[in-house]
Amino acid sequence: MSALIRPFCLEDVAELVEMERTIFSVPWSEQQFIDLLKRDYCLYMVAQKEEKIVAFAGLTILVDEGDVDKVMVAESCRGQGIAEKMMQELLTEARRRGVKEFTLEVRVGNTPAIRLYEKLGFVSEGIRPRFYDKPVEDAMIMWLRQ
Repeated sequence: MSALIRPFCLEDVAELVEMERTIFSVPWSEQQFIDLLKRDYCLYMVAQKEEKIVAFAGLTILVDEGDVDKVMVAESCRGQGIAEKMMQELLTEARRRGVKEFTLEVRVGNTPAIRLYEKLGFVSEGIRPRFYDKPVEDAMIMWLRQ
């Protein structure tokens, strides 16, 4: 069964907070998720399978640039193409809103994510030393330019 990609809404927050805690060492709080809904310059989507949220991705729009803030997929649903489908829809909607270039940071050791971003056209343009905590790791800076 394929995932339904749709805009993030308030009813998703509790599920996302739980998913975030299982995936990230420094998880976002409930309030951080709620605050996203108040920002018209943020674009966030969820992927849903059988009434359960299985992925989340979004970006912040700064004039004509999109900064991808978060991409997460439940461990049980990885490798099914959900992140790729969600990112494609996210990029398409952001372009519709006037975004011309996209950037993101990714842990240098997160090979599956780097491969996905490269497949979508992102290229590495630098490293941010010690960008991440718990564990400390460098970030690869990637850009998708038109």
